[in-house]
Amino acid sequence: MKPNISDPTTILSWELRRTDKMEGVARLLLFAATTGYQIRTFAESARKLGVSLTLATDRCHILDDPWGDGAIAVKFDQIPESLEVLRRERFDGVVAVGDRPAVLAAAAAEMFGGPFHPLSAAQACNDKYLARQRYQAAGLRVPRFFRAKFDEDPRALAQRSPYPCVLKPLGLSASRGVIRANEEGEFLTAFQRIQKMGERYLQVESYIEGREFAVEGLVTRGCFQPLAIFDKPDPLEGPFFEETIYVTPSREPDAVQHELLETTARALTALGLDHGPAHAELRYNTAGAWILEVAARPIGGLCARALRFLPDRPLEELILRHALGENVSASVPANPASGVMMIPIPKGGMYQSVDGIDEALATRGIEDVVITAKKGQHLVPLPEGASYLGFIFARGETAEQVESAIRTAHAKLKFEIATALETFRPVA
Repeated sequence: MKPNISDPTTILSWELRRTDKMEGVARLLLFAATTGYQIRTFAESARKLGVSLTLATDRCHILDDPWGDGAIAVKFDQIPESLEVLRRERFDGVVAVGDRPAVLAAAAAEMFGGPFHPLSAAQACNDKYLARQRYQAAGLRVPRFFRAKFDEDPRALAQRSPYPCVLKPLGLSASRGVIRANEEGEFLTAFQRIQKMGERYLQVESYIEGREFAVEGLVTRGCFQPLAIFDKPDPLEGPFFEETIYVTPSREPDAVQHELLETTARALTALGLDHGPAHAELRYNTAGAWILEVAARPIGGLCARALRFLPDRPLEELILRHALGENVSASVPANPASGVMMIPIPKGGMYQSVDGIDEALATRGIEDVVITAKKGQHLVPLPEGASYLGFIFARGETAEQVESAIRTAHAKLKFEIATALETFRPVA
């Protein structure tokens, strides 16, 4: 079946069927594992919309309940037990931030009878092997791949692998543990390095050449509505795949953009995603578009700040409106171009300080510089690490201007990171 991309008629007809649910104060349940910026933005958007928003989280012991609604304690890896806790509640819809929260959100939506992605689809998004199988069955371009356990003979796996290849731990996300190997020796080194991270399963894929992109969108009863195509101007060729700059709109020709969107829509259909946010990662080369990953949730964390919509709506407000059944298919970006840089960790060590923030903020086009690293924090770069030093946000008239502003601002930041030897002080 050919996927339906952004069919306003279908979206509007569903919206009209939801009108009866909007007569009183609507109640939404937000599944998230963090109390950071994005959760606060959801809370602010809910207040603006007059919506009751409750947080379901597995980190309630550190929650300061910023909007006074009370959080519900759940365990994202214990779905039946969490559903029993939620069964006493009533909600008109669910929203999720993060991969594991999206799975529980899908299960809760099925229990409440509300709109969201099916549980099987959310689970497939979290299983690289199952997702690859579904993409392949749908006729999408996929690399050669196989799954293995870390208790298998690594030399036999290395001999079985195509080269160059990419090793991916199945239980991790955001490029953590992902390593390229060009020959058997590099395969064995990468295997041992990932094995120390405590994962059970490994996926091995042939390496895909080409430029990398991200696609952000919403799905409404199976209809895909693209919100943005992000170019990733830094080459991601390995051996590690640390993402840095996202810039939208894409500077690719219309034909390339169309294929990226159509491939994303076909991947959503293959996975069975039906209603809610979707975030996809793709590559493009002379053969065309290749789907890498699809998540049943929006772009993560502070990166969502790169997207705003007229008149002045953050992505989180758009997601809440969509969860309540509002037709958001006419949403238009508030700026001609925007972007974000996830500031990479250049080396491991203890974070001390940063200079140059004022100079970076003075760069034309820079909207904000947010340093998330804390003094005394132990920094671990990829592939073992899972964090960044901070984020740089920019807006402008063109994608070229935005990228230039981000790179200029980043060059003005000077980070002090002390290595283990530098922080060691012998006791007298």
